[in-house]
Amino acid sequence: MHGFANPKRFLSLARWLTPLLLLSGIVIAALALVWGMFFVPPDRLMGETVRILFVHVPAAWLGMGGWTAIAVSSLVFLVWKHPLASLAARAAAVPGAVFTAICLVTGAVWGRPTWGTWWVWDGRLTSMLILLFLYFGYIALSQAVSREGGSSKIPAIFGLVGAINIPIINRSVVWWNSLHQPPSITVGKSAIDAEFLVPLLIAVIGFSLIFGGIVLACMRTLLADIQTQARLRRKALG
Repeated sequence: MHGFANPKRFLSLARWLTPLLLLSGIVIAALALVWGMFFVPPDRLMGETVRILFVHVPAAWLGMGGWTAIAVSSLVFLVWKHPLASLAARAAAVPGAVFTAICLVTGAVWGRPTWGTWWVWDGRLTSMLILLFLYFGYIALSQAVSREGGSSKIPAIFGLVGAINIPIINRSVVWWNSLHQPPSITVGKSAIDAEFLVPLLIAVIGFSLIFGGIVLACMRTLLADIQTQARLRRKALG
């Protein structure tokens, strides 16, 4: 693990891993979406709106997964001082925010015909909206630290504190009365029929690979910017 924290080794790995993740993710996600949109039958209760599931669920998963990545990277940075850990957290923030926004939009589109309303202030929806605001706060804070100078520990601490919201999102439909359906997939069992579950899991895998490729690409960009700034400072001093 410490070996890959070396920027040179990381770049040599990310150079071929980034396109591999992106291309394989796009192919797998496209396969899952075509399967879900055109070959899965309408649901008995939700009808054709069930097809939103194949975008909504992966987006929700990656919205929470993105902040989990921020929290883990922040912990690694604070404890072990890995030089790339803070970059990994920053790289996960924008794609995590995008997937969170997609989750909220597709949830609203799904909720209108299913619940009769675009939005309700229940535990799951509200905590997911809070997650989007946390992303905005983290992005603004990390950019301010990078631009104005300051300790990288500040956004790292924010990333760890914000992780409190992840179990709240996960358990909100259990803790509070909610229009949102209860957990459909739990350890060892699923309430989703196999003809929906299989393409859904494939979609989650595909979008997760895309997410990983985007994070690696963002890390490479951030590292290139840091190296460019370092060279400019050396030239200015020389």
